[in-house]
Amino acid sequence: MWRIGQLARMVGVSERTLRHYDKIGLLVPASVDGLTGYRWYGVAELSRLERIRGLQRLGLPLRQIADLLDAPEPQVRQALAEIVTGIQRDIAALAATAAHAQDHLTTPMSILPQQATVGPRHLRVRRLRVAHPAALAGLCATPPATLLTWLDGPPTGRFTAAVTTDRADGRLTLQTRSVVRAIVPPSVGVVRAGQDLFGWLRRHRLAVAGPTVEDHLIDADGAHATTLEVPVADDAPPRTYMTRR
Repeated sequence: MWRIGQLARMVGVSERTLRHYDKIGLLVPASVDGLTGYRWYGVAELSRLERIRGLQRLGLPLRQIADLLDAPEPQVRQALAEIVTGIQRDIAALAATAAHAQDHLTTPMSILPQQATVGPRHLRVRRLRVAHPAALAGLCATPPATLLTWLDGPPTGRFTAAVTTDRADGRLTLQTRSVVRAIVPPSVGVVRAGQDLFGWLRRHRLAVAGPTVEDHLIDADGAHATTLEVPVADDAPPRTYMTRR
């Protein structure tokens, strides 16, 4: 039998750790001296402690180790598989974050694009053909308003657009979709922000999967903001429906 300090030195843990294990019921001493309060540990406790430490090194938290110490091996393997999947998911997320940061360092941009999933929108719009991007500025002169453009990059000729209006000649429904969204800073024009956004999509190999939504907003204090939202290709492209009146 070993006292707590002896066991701690044998395994390479602190006495405080062993007391904590005792407190949470993870590793209870073989006996406790009623007079001195000394904890005594035997071979069974040593083996259990080594298993605890081994499972910790495999990435399992103490709360899960408590459930798996006496579990059959298939259950332990399943728990480890879930841990590995979670770690791989975290690594992928960190790699994506690093890639986005590196992209911003390499290619100065006026915006900070964000990826999100948005719900459906139902709009009343007037559709038109536009010869030049400069003509779009007059379409949303008085916010709040929403402008839609059917482009997959900077325009090279005439293109289709639509603007929200009370006297709509059609209804437009945008289904739930994956988008890349950006707030246009006040000091940056929408045209430049759109160019930067389409460049970002190309570098990240994301295909445009529907109309770009340009929202011109105003809050109760009269402050203005413009957002750009581009749907991107996912498992299935988002659908749009246009019903003529």
